[in-house]
Amino acid sequence: MQVLILGLVLWTAAHLFRRVLPGLRARLGEGPGKMLVAVLSLAAVFLMVIGYRRAEVDPVYTPMDGIGHLNNLLMLIALFLFGVSHSKGRVKAMVRHPMLWSVVIWAVAHLLVNGDLASLVMFGWLGLWALVEIVLINAQVEWKRPAPGPLRSDAIALVIALVLYGLIAGVHIWLGYNPFLGTYG
Repeated sequence: MQVLILGLVLWTAAHLFRRVLPGLRARLGEGPGKMLVAVLSLAAVFLMVIGYRRAEVDPVYTPMDGIGHLNNLLMLIALFLFGVSHSKGRVKAMVRHPMLWSVVIWAVAHLLVNGDLASLVMFGWLGLWALVEIVLINAQVEWKRPAPGPLRSDAIALVIALVLYGLIAGVHIWLGYNPFLGTYG
């Protein structure tokens, strides 16, 4: 569990660096600052994956039967929002922080189907991190709502989300967690 928590702390520190210590980040410069965040983020993901896979399964609660179907829907929405953050469609003009909201939805979706301590720590922490990031950004930066783009951009983001959803579902099946059974336990 310590490796998982170390990864979560590293992830949080790397991503809150700009919001909490803007002067230090500015002194590093744009390129080196982004490189530092990228390197720390990759290290954090590595530690989180290793830590999560090594963690013992300590049940905290039992997910409801069939809740995996809601998880699947939420995951599709999360992937779509993640893609929208990189598009210029209509949804991006309606939703501030689509990437961070996708993390929140992803975390909630996984908390619905995973009732063990390691899942609670990892998904709960990352969901809370995204919410804190949203609050900090909103407090520091005024949102200039972008002009709505073409619906075609949103359609492309949806197609990409569906393809990624299929790939992610395939990886989950390969790992022994078939997301289409409705229940994972």
